[in-house]
Amino acid sequence: MDTWKRLGIYYAPPAGSSLATFGATWLGWDAEAGRALRPDPMPTLPRDWDEITRTPRRYGFHATLKPPFRLVDWRSADQLDLAIAEFARGQATVEVAPLVAVVEHGFLSLRPGAPCPALDALAAACVEGLDDFRAPPDETELARRRKVGLSPRQDAHLTRWGYPYVMEDFAFHLTLTGHVGDTVAAEVAAALAPQLAPHLADALAVREVCLFGEPDHGPFRLLKRYPLAR
Repeated sequence: MDTWKRLGIYYAPPAGSSLATFGATWLGWDAEAGRALRPDPMPTLPRDWDEITRTPRRYGFHATLKPPFRLVDWRSADQLDLAIAEFARGQATVEVAPLVAVVEHGFLSLRPGAPCPALDALAAACVEGLDDFRAPPDETELARRRKVGLSPRQDAHLTRWGYPYVMEDFAFHLTLTGHVGDTVAAEVAAALAPQLAPHLADALAVREVCLFGEPDHGPFRLLKRYPLAR
C-alpha cells in the first residue's frame, strides 16, 4: 500500500452483489478486479456515455466515508491497515433505507431514502478516528477547494480535516455521473430507471468499510475490505 498516491476509506457494495456489478459496469471500471468494462449501448442517453461517466470512473463505484488523503510521512501503510481493522471491529452494521436516485448540483447519485444518523456517525468516526494518517493538504489544494465557494463551516472542515464536505456537511452518496447539469442528470436517471429499479427496492446494510488506493496513473483500486464486527 505504500506505493499508492492517495488512499481513501469508502463504502463499496458487497463483492459480487448485483449493485456492485451494476455500478462497475455503468461506470466502466471494476475497482476490485482492476479492469475496464463497458455497458451495453444505451441509445436513450442524452450524451455520450464516456463523457457522462468519465469523472466518477476515476474513483470507482463507492460512497466516500473518509475522503482521499496522502499518507503522512511518519505513518506506514501497514499501520494504516491495522488501524482500519481495529476501527472496523469497533463499529456496528448500519441499516440504511432503500436508495433513491437523486439529481442535485448537476450530478446524479444514489442516496438513502431517509436520514440515517448512524451512517453519518460512522463516517464522522472514520474521518476523526483515522486522521493521524492523513498528510495535510498543501496550499495549492486548499486554493483549488476554495474556488467553488465554501461556507464558513465547510472552510473550517477543510482546514481541520482536509476536505470541506465532512461531519455536518457529509452526505452519503454513490455517484453515477460527473457534473452534467440537472437537466442532463435527470435524463440519465430516466434512461437508467429500468436498470436501477432492482437496486432501489430493498434496504441497504453497511457491513464493511473498504480501503481504496489511487496509483500514479489510472483509476482508484479497491485494496481491502474490513468487516464491521458488531
